[in-house]
Amino acid sequence: MESSAHRSPAEPPLRRRHRDRHGRGLRGPLAPPQVPISLTRSELFDDYVRESVERLERRWPQLAEVEFAVQEVPSPEDGEGDPESVPLGRLIPATQGGKSRIVVYRRPVEIRFKSRDDRAALVHEILIEQVADLLGLSPDAIDPRFDEE
Repeated sequence: MESSAHRSPAEPPLRRRHRDRHGRGLRGPLAPPQVPISLTRSELFDDYVRESVERLERRWPQLAEVEFAVQEVPSPEDGEGDPESVPLGRLIPATQGGKSRIVVYRRPVEIRFKSRDDRAALVHEILIEQVADLLGLSPDAIDPRFDEE
């Protein structure tokens, strides 16, 4: 290798290639993509909603015509004028030629519970309440275990 003393001023200095320590190559991910540890919080939350919707659709097939969505936070209009109350979900009734839509707000739910099981249970409860409003039934009629959870 040439030293920089013998190089002309116009030539850039040689750069040594540095490999990672011990020359073993770059580290890979800690877990394969299909393992839950590699899912982001929003992906996990989407899974809670998806599992709950699938559970409800088995009992109520008409829910296949309803759109379910996740949003980060509610818009100011969703608070319904009460600045103290932050909604966890919302039912948007069908418009002419459109579908009804049920939205679950991820951040307010995550703030309330830290454990995965508690979040999943809260998501299911929110969806039961919104489906009950949509179908004009009580939450107990939508899921008989509603009061148990």
